[in-house]
Amino acid sequence: MGGETLTTDLQTRTMRKVVTRLIPALLVLYIVAYLDRVNVTFAQDKLEADLGFSGAVYGLGAGIFFIGYFLLEVPSNLALHRFGARKWMARIMITWGLISACTMFVSSAASFYVVRFLLGMAEAGFFPGMILYLSYWFPARERARAVGLFMSAIAISYAIGAPISGGIMSVFDGVAGLKDWQWLFVLEAIPAIVGGVLVFWKLPDGPEQAGWLEQDERDWLRMRLDGEDDAREHAPLTQVLRDRRLLVFALLYFTMVINVYGLSFWVGEIVDKVNGLSDVGKGFVTAIPYAIAIVGMVVIPRHSDRTGERKLHVAACLALAAAAFAISTIVSPVAAVGALAVGLFFLLGVHGVFWTMPAALLGGTAAAAGIAMINSIGNLGGFGGPYLVGLVKDATGSTDGGLLTLAAILAIGSVVATRVAHDPAAEHAPRERTGRFTRTETARDAQLVR
Repeated sequence: MGGETLTTDLQTRTMRKVVTRLIPALLVLYIVAYLDRVNVTFAQDKLEADLGFSGAVYGLGAGIFFIGYFLLEVPSNLALHRFGARKWMARIMITWGLISACTMFVSSAASFYVVRFLLGMAEAGFFPGMILYLSYWFPARERARAVGLFMSAIAISYAIGAPISGGIMSVFDGVAGLKDWQWLFVLEAIPAIVGGVLVFWKLPDGPEQAGWLEQDERDWLRMRLDGEDDAREHAPLTQVLRDRRLLVFALLYFTMVINVYGLSFWVGEIVDKVNGLSDVGKGFVTAIPYAIAIVGMVVIPRHSDRTGERKLHVAACLALAAAAFAISTIVSPVAAVGALAVGLFFLLGVHGVFWTMPAALLGGTAAAAGIAMINSIGNLGGFGGPYLVGLVKDATGSTDGGLLTLAAILAIGSVVATRVAHDPAAEHAPRERTGRFTRTETARDAQLVR
């Protein structure tokens, strides 16, 4: 009992430090990344008015980002695994910041497509790299909560992005002869460049480089993570890329991503139907569904970690989200915003749970390649979602048909979630004693750090 109590106390102390030190920093980095990825959403009306873009042109430009992202995702994540998170994340952030700023020079559909494509190539590897990086620090049974907190940046970026972007565009329009949307891309690129420099100087590659952990804390964390990694598959790269289990995960993730981006790039159209709102008011109403989604990204992964159940969480949440999105097309505009909020609560909230499952299958280089492959294929939904809704809007004059299509795709994803490969036992470290540290499969090991 004494050894087990010691281990539990050490685990609590260690993980509390890891959460406190890493999650806020990674959260800010992902907020910056997401703002640079989707700030084109807030410039949509201006781009259409100033440059004459149609809904299809805007949708294609918004989505073509993910084609460049797809092409370099796996190579980028393998490079991160080889060269270390500090150097590679800094490279990614600085290059995407510079390219994002170049969006100010867009003058035609062709230049819009080129800049968005290059931005996708520059940012490739950032998100799967972060998922891989979290696996260097968080044992599997605590990872859903960590990933959920990290991914709450998606909801936060939309919740704060609309007011911030609206404020920039209202204050800087005409300054130095630049249009409001040009200032938007310039100013929101600066944090990415600054963040890249700070990452290079401050981010530890792993627990061994964390001076803020005591030696016994580093030893326990390394031992726990190594024990889990020993139980995972370390397949050759060529085998990983042909693994059907990962393709099923990629299909499931595709159904999730096509909804996230299909909604995010067109939610402004839905809010525009609410009468009596100023531009600033529209920004705040747009933020409401994403603010509610933040709660889901904390609550749902926390419950999944406590119970150790993953597949049912994902399937049920996607089904509920699909129903909410479908309902949003048949109710009043105000009620539609509420339905979108419920849908995003479940859709975004379950992302952290999803990523614990493929991460529990593979280790080492295989994990780097597998996670990147799932993300790269799944993120093609980021191309399909905006373009699909844009095409339907041009054809019908309404986003409702596109949203119903997205809801149907998400319902399919709910079924796929019941078929993915996941063994809860793979999330436990093998029972083993090393010196005075004990790894067990007791309930204490499954408890979250509070």
